[in-house]
Amino acid sequence: MGAGGACRGRANGLFLFVQDGGGRVSEKGACPGRERGGMEAAELRVGFVGAGRMAGGLARGLLRAGKVPASSILASAPSDKNLDAWRESGCRTTHCNLEVLQESTLVFLATKPHVLPGVLQEIRPAVGPHHIVVSLAAGVTLQTLQRLLPAGTKVLRLMPNLPCVVQAGAMVFARGSGAGDGEAALLKSLLSSCGLCEEVPESYINIHTGLSGSGVAYVYLFAEALAEGAVKMGMPGGLASRIAAQTLLGAAKMMLETGEHPAKLRGDVCTPGGTTIHALHQLEKGALRATVMNAVEAATKRACDVAED
Repeated sequence: MGAGGACRGRANGLFLFVQDGGGRVSEKGACPGRERGGMEAAELRVGFVGAGRMAGGLARGLLRAGKVPASSILASAPSDKNLDAWRESGCRTTHCNLEVLQESTLVFLATKPHVLPGVLQEIRPAVGPHHIVVSLAAGVTLQTLQRLLPAGTKVLRLMPNLPCVVQAGAMVFARGSGAGDGEAALLKSLLSSCGLCEEVPESYINIHTGLSGSGVAYVYLFAEALAEGAVKMGMPGGLASRIAAQTLLGAAKMMLETGEHPAKLRGDVCTPGGTTIHALHQLEKGALRATVMNAVEAATKRACDVAED
């Protein structure tokens, strides 16, 4: 579908939108069995423009927590490649982005960043004051989103990370000038089913990318090294990987549940002259701490560069 063009139909050709003289979109036909207004006005209807892995993870979190029924979720994608899993979950699907706007009140924009400007141009005529628009696109600022959407649109910018697909994510979001406390509270409440979700100033989003978005990969690298060390000492690889993963999970859970600083928890593991302090000495000699800090800084700076491009 070309950016800015009217949606001339779904695959069955039974859904038609046209633009009036003012550029707004009106419905000229409807899909069978999909009558507008069939739900209670207070019931939230959630749409996803883009149906990839991250969008699917967020949707699964909403479904598993019972936040939104599957019948109230509509996802669009150019082809059926990513839509089969949505249908299997009971969600509705379409190839028409404008249909998502027409059918939804909360709309997640989950396209690739380079595609998003064209998508925004396409859906702009259909965006109304009742919509809450949430962008997942990395590097696309609130200023850009607000410029490409109608004035006053309730728009927020969300940055999830990969573990959202297993409902264990770390997400931050920032709101645009048109979004108020109600929209922020709604988003945080809904996405709490997918992991940690915090509102932050927009300037923190690139830092979050370096800390958590890319940070997942640092943890995987550490887990891999942890397991390989055990393999070197004679443990089977599969068992070593499972124990490494559980070790990371347990350590993270203790941090979250105790609220203790990681330095305090680390100290609790050490005994004078014991195995742990000898191992930590080797990690410090290898500059692990400084290397990880440098990695967060490098990823954050790269995220800033991408946002400026």
